[in-house]
Amino acid sequence: MFKKKPKPIYINKRLTDSETSNTGDAVEAVPTVGEDFIRAMGDAVHHTSDLVVKRIPPNLSLIYIDNIVDTDTLNNHILPKLLKQTSESPDTIASVVTVPQLKLAEKMGEVVPAMMEGSVLIHVDGYAKVVAATIPLPEDRQPSSPENESQVIGAQVAFNESLSRNVTLIRRFIKNPNLCSEKLNVGDQSNTSIAMLYIKGVASEQNVNTLRQRITDLQTDSVLDSSILEQLIDDNSLSIFPQMLLTERPDKVCGELLNGKVTVLVDGSTLAIICPLSFIEYFQSQEDLNIRWQMATFLRLLRFTAVVVSVLLTPLYVAALTFHYEVIPQSLLVPLSESRALVPFPPLLEALLIEFIIELLREAGVRLPTKVGQTIGIVGGIVVGTAAVQAGITSNILIIIVALGALSSFTTPSYMMGNVIRIIRFPLILLAGLWGFYGIMLGFCFILVHLLRQSSLGSPYMAPFYPPRLIDWRDSLVRLPLPFTSNRPSNTRPENVNKYDSEPVNPEKNEQKVK
Repeated sequence: MFKKKPKPIYINKRLTDSETSNTGDAVEAVPTVGEDFIRAMGDAVHHTSDLVVKRIPPNLSLIYIDNIVDTDTLNNHILPKLLKQTSESPDTIASVVTVPQLKLAEKMGEVVPAMMEGSVLIHVDGYAKVVAATIPLPEDRQPSSPENESQVIGAQVAFNESLSRNVTLIRRFIKNPNLCSEKLNVGDQSNTSIAMLYIKGVASEQNVNTLRQRITDLQTDSVLDSSILEQLIDDNSLSIFPQMLLTERPDKVCGELLNGKVTVLVDGSTLAIICPLSFIEYFQSQEDLNIRWQMATFLRLLRFTAVVVSVLLTPLYVAALTFHYEVIPQSLLVPLSESRALVPFPPLLEALLIEFIIELLREAGVRLPTKVGQTIGIVGGIVVGTAAVQAGITSNILIIIVALGALSSFTTPSYMMGNVIRIIRFPLILLAGLWGFYGIMLGFCFILVHLLRQSSLGSPYMAPFYPPRLIDWRDSLVRLPLPFTSNRPSNTRPENVNKYDSEPVNPEKNEQKVK
């Protein structure tokens, strides 16, 4: 379906418009005869049934695709003016037709994509130019509240499927002329529109050029969602760990843009791609900046502790009961032995069975309708857990441990990273059942080495811990007061390091300046 090219890092190369267009190979000129132009457009779209052709005597022809064009704007604002300018040139018509997006095209490679994006093509007989007036059908769904990244304090709006509306949401937060939006197209069949956003003078040109090159180098039939594009352009597609963040929150995107990062939006997708990103940033929430630094630090440490508990708690239980009884406190030996007295399975099979049941209930709750899914998750967990203990399939203690591990995995703000935590628990359980604590240490070292070898858009994945950058530790596992976090993260290689004045507000100093 697609062919993926190597992902080099480009430092000072910027592509021209002809290089960034997937349709630049079609260089045929627009026919001057109206009948020839209509025939050429019909052949280009294989005479699809929703192709509409309107003739305005004596020499005008209108061509557009039905159901993707705003017919109200066409009938009320464009057609009345064209009826008065029937014998004029394309340049005159372009000056008369008042729509926000309008251009003159001389090549068929420009005309066909414009029509597929919601443009009305106005052809004047005898001229090799076409007026493309873009009047796409307005989106019906308005922006709604975030469903997967909810927060108490902060903006309560999420992206929707409209690319133009999503860009508008970002510009509503950042009213800066340096906020650049580059439009790209990906997909030989879908010709999906993509917007790459960054702040000129803040984002690294190296990061911008690298990301642009990776997108334009793609050879694929279609890109229907941001999650698909993220897998095609990340640094290591074989790794289970995500190297780019997917988010539905415009305020999260704006905060990262101001930190010097680059964002990609895909038409038809409700998720934005943010890069480069480090491992620790997946456990940070946008709400951490909206609350006091003491509470933000507590929540970040709580999330990271929950990750450790979710990954290691069940493997430690399996290793202790299989090989290392001596590490179990004496006060727990009796209740633990009584709990496992009727269990016919070894600890390894017992843990894998319960973990599988928990994941099965969780997946069923996600796929079912919202209200039914919540009921299945709660009632199913209680019923299955109670029945399993009474039937002697598992012990009470393991039910508590697995439930605590599952609950801890939900504290991760990133859905993609939460799935990773759920999956890596299973190989660690297997290693614990085979070699005990030594197996857990082997699996942990393998994961750590793998993380140290990863990168995100060429930036170290484990920054700021490896390589060590002490100044960035102020906003990593902990969050110090805002005056101490005035610098942008160094792993993004920002052109402008300072975000704001690092000095705290001092009323006495301000009074002296006034005097």
